[in-house]
Amino acid sequence: MFKRPLLLIGLAAAPALFAGAASAQDLTIYSGRGESFVAPVIEMFEKESGKDVEVRYGGTAELATLLKEEGANTPADLFWAQDGGALGATADLFEVLPAELSAAENPQFKNADNKWVGTSARARVLVYSTERAPKDQLPDSVLKLTEPAWKGKVGWAPANGSFQAFVTALRVKEGEEAAKAWVDGMVANGAKTYPNNVSLVQAIADGEIDVALVNNYYLNRFTQRDAKFPVAMTFFKNGDIGNLLNVAGVGVLKTSDAKETAQDFAEFLLTPAVQQYFTSAGNEYPVIAGVIPNPSLAPVADIKAAAPEVPLDQLSDLEGTLNLLRSANLL
Repeated sequence: MFKRPLLLIGLAAAPALFAGAASAQDLTIYSGRGESFVAPVIEMFEKESGKDVEVRYGGTAELATLLKEEGANTPADLFWAQDGGALGATADLFEVLPAELSAAENPQFKNADNKWVGTSARARVLVYSTERAPKDQLPDSVLKLTEPAWKGKVGWAPANGSFQAFVTALRVKEGEEAAKAWVDGMVANGAKTYPNNVSLVQAIADGEIDVALVNNYYLNRFTQRDAKFPVAMTFFKNGDIGNLLNVAGVGVLKTSDAKETAQDFAEFLLTPAVQQYFTSAGNEYPVIAGVIPNPSLAPVADIKAAAPEVPLDQLSDLEGTLNLLRSANLL
């Protein structure tokens, strides 16, 4: 374990965290997080630890499936997933982490049995056209997007890991029949499929759709470049399943030969410097206290009030969700 660095906006100024570690074993990470965003974090870990880190990037659901297929033969030491659902689906493959590793973390953002820890949090939101979808006319529940008023006006990204976690939460909270009825209803109502959240936000600006379901941080990437970007975001009514509060997180594989290094990397992600990077550069929410809030984000108290009561540990049946989406020809 190592001393946590001073709270810093950037990573470059973080003090050395490891001593004499250059001869230790290398680390292999399976990352469902995008390379452009997390590569600087991994590079800083390499610099400070003296380790060489090999990363396999891919979709979170794809990597979760791969880990199960590889089993004891996986080369991965650590899985960095985009959402809590995939972490739950692979939790049986993870080593129990030391309780002190995430002692400073909000219990809402980690596994109750210390199989995985959240590394950053995000909320599901509704993004909408400020020109064609007045805020006072938006639905107060994600379930109402199947109504005729929204026919052909809604976009979604069924292949996205966070969307799949939302559907899993919908199955948990509302039941299998209700979840299937919603998915089928969205298809029947002409919901338009896009490859990812970025393309959903752009499609609204381009006039292709009026509203879409995304994570909270995507819109900020556009508005930070263009303050007049014609898209805004909102929550549904408090407690609605469409406001799911989720996390990205990591788990250390039981089969790893580099468990100590993998645990060091997990702890590194929970340092104030890295948590500040996640919120300042990535527009996500930190999972520990003491990080300077990003002024462009809704307060943490607001997203917690809006979120439904669905523990992330209950989002483990990823395969059931994939089967539901396949049955609707969405995957």
